[in-house]
Amino acid sequence: MERFNDWKLVFLSPWPTWAVALLAAAALAGVVFCALGLRKERRRLRRYGLVGLRVLSMLTLLFLLLEPGIRHLQTATVKGRLAVLVDGSASMSLPLDGGKGSRIAEVSAYLQAVEPALRALEDRYTLEFHRYGENLTPLPGAHAVIPAEDEATDLLGALEALPKGSRKLAGILVVGDGADTASLRDGMTREARERLRGLGVAVSTVTVGEGRVRDLAIESLRVEDFAFVRNTVEVELTLAASGMGSIDVPVVLEQEGEVLAQRTVPLRPGDERRTVKLSFVPDRIGEFVFTVSVPVYEGEATAANNKESFVLKVIRDRVRTLHVVGRPSWDQRFLRTHLRNDPNVDLVSFYILRTQQDQPRASENELSLIPFPVDEIFEKQLWSFDLVVFQNFNYRPYRMDRYLPNLRRYVEEGGGFVMIGGENSFGEGGYDQSPLAEILPVESLGAAASEELFAPRLTEAGLRHPITQLAAASETTRALWEALPELPGINITRAKPGAQVLIDHPHVVAGGANAPVVAVAEVGRGRTMAVTTDATWYWSMAAAQSGEASRAYERFWSQAIRWLVRDPDLTQVRVQATQRSVPPKAPLSAIVTARRSDYSPAAGALVHAELIDAETGQKVAEERLEAGPEGSVRVEFASPGVGAYKVVASAEEGGVPLGSGQDVIAVRASTLERSEVRAKPELLQEIAELTGGQSVKSSERKLPALSLLEPEVVEVGRSEDRPVWDRFWPILLLAATLGGEWILRRRWGYA
Repeated sequence: MERFNDWKLVFLSPWPTWAVALLAAAALAGVVFCALGLRKERRRLRRYGLVGLRVLSMLTLLFLLLEPGIRHLQTATVKGRLAVLVDGSASMSLPLDGGKGSRIAEVSAYLQAVEPALRALEDRYTLEFHRYGENLTPLPGAHAVIPAEDEATDLLGALEALPKGSRKLAGILVVGDGADTASLRDGMTREARERLRGLGVAVSTVTVGEGRVRDLAIESLRVEDFAFVRNTVEVELTLAASGMGSIDVPVVLEQEGEVLAQRTVPLRPGDERRTVKLSFVPDRIGEFVFTVSVPVYEGEATAANNKESFVLKVIRDRVRTLHVVGRPSWDQRFLRTHLRNDPNVDLVSFYILRTQQDQPRASENELSLIPFPVDEIFEKQLWSFDLVVFQNFNYRPYRMDRYLPNLRRYVEEGGGFVMIGGENSFGEGGYDQSPLAEILPVESLGAAASEELFAPRLTEAGLRHPITQLAAASETTRALWEALPELPGINITRAKPGAQVLIDHPHVVAGGANAPVVAVAEVGRGRTMAVTTDATWYWSMAAAQSGEASRAYERFWSQAIRWLVRDPDLTQVRVQATQRSVPPKAPLSAIVTARRSDYSPAAGALVHAELIDAETGQKVAEERLEAGPEGSVRVEFASPGVGAYKVVASAEEGGVPLGSGQDVIAVRASTLERSEVRAKPELLQEIAELTGGQSVKSSERKLPALSLLEPEVVEVGRSEDRPVWDRFWPILLLAATLGGEWILRRRWGYA
């Protein structure tokens, strides 16, 4: 016979519930009728005695009808689960107050000290160890190596992520510094309270690193995602000081090693946080890495939060364009109208209606026409423009020989320049003997301008070049150009080596080749374009047509401006970082896209990518890859450490260079996890109080008073029912009570 270790009272009666209820009602009625029949009896002893016997009889009768029994059971106790959560975030790598070891080392020492107390619970509870930070991760045991590397702490999420399992969670023990950076970052909100109550178990806590540490940190940094060139940019940062005493902190803002702004901020005891604002004016467009830093003082808990880098995209508010016109014409009128109506263009236009040789017979203040301000424009203001357009302009009457070298240098340093045809342009305007001859994509042949009508012809290079691409499909682009009206006249030139001819003359031959109508060239960091006709306004006549051809003129000039000012979308080799700001230890990656001179995908092109330290200019790493079918390839570098970096890539196909491009990536010096070094025992204590747990400090080397749910008891074996009613004493009791009541009633005259 199997051994039983537990029992419980059961009812073995086959009667249905309704029958049992009816019998109970009948028994109750019998008691009530008995009491009513004795209500005139003044002797209490008799009245109470008879009613008591009736109650006892009815209870005994119900007992027999319900057939009570004892169920003998074979049971077992199912251990509850005690979950021990250990903080494995990056803040746990910080030193303790006084520099004696790290917080994570203190966790190991604490768990070792309380191990006997934890083991004593194992007879009733199963111990589960977990590491929490960004996510919840199981640990093999209390002696497991716990890495402190997660860049975020989500304690509430970890508590909710504890596995349910088949066994009941009896309690939770949290060991950490309380520096939460997720749901509890701003303290105990109403939502957080509800979520904690929803756990249904007590959370006891142990605070590690409760002492005050010495540290200076850039806690937060606020700046817009983009800025406009030549406009003031403001950077706002928050300095957090802990245990630093009285110091004057120099805050420095740098762009790739160049100091842009600095300010000294006094910090005094009690100033735990100070907001600092720095400003600068970017003078170039593009994406750049900026770094804000403060000194690292002796004894600081960490130096990782004393520097912070960010990427800022500097764009043009509008393309500032200088349009210089030699004489009014229809071509000039149409181009000026287009530039003026373009919301992306800030136009400064000059019509030369009065030269320095003019001799007015009046004083200067009586004249409505001022002389052309050559010195002001080409000495002082030239570098404030993104694009310069010379349209049928003769420079010689204004003695501009001494200013043209400035214009050439302006282009070489990144400016855009366009020369448009006419009797005062190219060779006819004497530019073949000027410094501008070195930057123009064409050269004069000394021949007189041709005035015959011609149909401009799109070249193979022009078929895919963004300036002359009027439609997505090449054949559609060619058809649209062929449908445009003929033009009257052209300056006879020929393309220079290295220049690209996008549109040429179908008949006029210049040195064995067709004369260029539209040609472009790369000059240093800048770009130039030559339009050897003064009749592109004829293309606007297509506005009377329908379809894509109706905007040929506007599209041509808009795309020409974008190409000349190096719109990032129109470069042959484009580098685009997948993330421009990455946390520490994260890889740096970018997508490199290579296109041929006709802007078709350079499938199979050889791509050479380098990772350059933006501050020192030193090469950190390099990769050589092959572009895929779409001309793109992904390049990835292992994290070189905190700082600012450039991904510079060049591509070549068949030994012919396709160009180069670059993008910037900032490896952040710190995250919120690393910048806030102060432990938060008050948060852990509040969690414990809210859930019914207790809180202690790790330095006490003891477990908090754990409020654990009792283990469950379940039936794991067989059971056996043994009835009670078949024994003689219930029947004897019923006979005694009924007989006693009958005898007393007869004796006292009630029967």
